[in-house]
Amino acid sequence: MSRHVSMTVNGQAVSHEVEERTLLVQFIRDHCRLTGTHVGCDTSQCGACTVHMNGRAIKSCNVLASQAEGAQITTVEGVALADGSLHPMQQAFREQHGLQCGYCTPGMVMSALDLLQRNPQPTDEQIREQLEGNLCRCTGYHNIVKAVRQASQVMAQT
Repeated sequence: MSRHVSMTVNGQAVSHEVEERTLLVQFIRDHCRLTGTHVGCDTSQCGACTVHMNGRAIKSCNVLASQAEGAQITTVEGVALADGSLHPMQQAFREQHGLQCGYCTPGMVMSALDLLQRNPQPTDEQIREQLEGNLCRCTGYHNIVKAVRQASQVMAQT
């Protein structure tokens, strides 16, 4: 069976007919053609699929597209600044070498942004705790923590 699903993704209204079992991550990648959200495990273990739904970080492989009906979804493609430049979090990941293979990076960025919305000046321990649900197979955690710390400092100045 199929179902009509509508939501706003990165500020754009989108609407598609999908199978009822379609996951939000599939909707984002296959129907919206936004491939920054990665499918890493399909079991909500790795966090590569993390996006924001109505302002909160969620693992999009754990949510049906139909559950996001009417929601505001932000993917990693939607966090860049209006002029097209990188968001301070993305820039910090670049400068601090917080990305290696890059597979976990979109989910890490989205989880880190969620943390800074709730806690603008987290400690390293709080950063590590927030990112606990996101796996980096390259073990780049130290630089990821440095990137989140840098972004928190830059964002506090703006």
